[in-house]
Amino acid sequence: MSFIIAEIAQAHDGSLGTAHAYIDALAKTGIHAIKFQTHIADAESSIYEPFRVKFSKQDATRFDYWKRMEFTLEQWKELKQHCDEVGLEFMSSPFSNVAVDLLEEVGVSRYKIGSGEVTNFLLLEKIAQTKKPVILSSGMSSYQELDEAVDFLKSKNVVYSILQCTTSYPTKAEQYGLNVIKELKDRYQVAVGFSDHSAKIETCIAAAALGAEIFEFHAVFNREQFGPDSIASLTIDEIKLVSKSIKSIEKALKHPVSKNDIDSFKDLKSIFEKTLAVNKNLDKGHVLRFSDLEAKKPAHKGIAAKFFNDVIGKSINKDMQQWEFLTEEDINE
Repeated sequence: MSFIIAEIAQAHDGSLGTAHAYIDALAKTGIHAIKFQTHIADAESSIYEPFRVKFSKQDATRFDYWKRMEFTLEQWKELKQHCDEVGLEFMSSPFSNVAVDLLEEVGVSRYKIGSGEVTNFLLLEKIAQTKKPVILSSGMSSYQELDEAVDFLKSKNVVYSILQCTTSYPTKAEQYGLNVIKELKDRYQVAVGFSDHSAKIETCIAAAALGAEIFEFHAVFNREQFGPDSIASLTIDEIKLVSKSIKSIEKALKHPVSKNDIDSFKDLKSIFEKTLAVNKNLDKGHVLRFSDLEAKKPAHKGIAAKFFNDVIGKSINKDMQQWEFLTEEDINE
């Protein structure tokens, strides 16, 4: 059964009202879960964080941005309750041990580990102590790093799954790594999914056809909105299409077709397959050549078109009119 996660992340831009608006909009798209990110600036960041410093006109530093993205415990509970009301699982990726404590109070069912946290064994230990399932994103990780994280989780008896992910915003086609889906399945023998940052509807659809079971993508009302993930996100209408497509492909994969069983096409084959005919008036005794023949619908009106070689070089025993079907009785043996 596919599991589709739409990630709001910071698309709310620090506005609680906008966060609730996203929940209402995404509830109509056919997804299964909504994911936020829980950033607590004092616990996870510092003045030395170089990534996207002064990347907005509103925030002097990245630290200031994280502060602006914070919600209170009560606000997180309100968002979780809203998700419950619309029938979607509330999820949020923690980026500190303090964030895990907060999410435990909010009441999450599972944890998503972001790509940058795979080597953060302190956080993995904190999450392992909750005894809840984990979805591990592989975006920045080598197989050696993934092996170490998986071994750690297994040593703690944590149920886990893994997502193929490329940490590039937006991800280009040559970076998708769709081949990794099968590699992860073969290597770890667990549920494997695809975390997408391409802002393209076809990417998750392709992943579904290749056997991905979990799907994650960023959601945004409009890719022109401010935010670090907007350019790599899907719009609400695109998410509707992707969700519908994933479920359709899932259904198809559950119903393999046998090319040896063609009984259901019996009537159609009779209509569309063809019988040999002559393409010109021919006199009795004429020796048939390839250039004398045509194939016409329907089937079973004489000699089947696939046997054309069997009649070439043989003579006909009667005059034949143009487009007349050719039967066994018309041929001299």
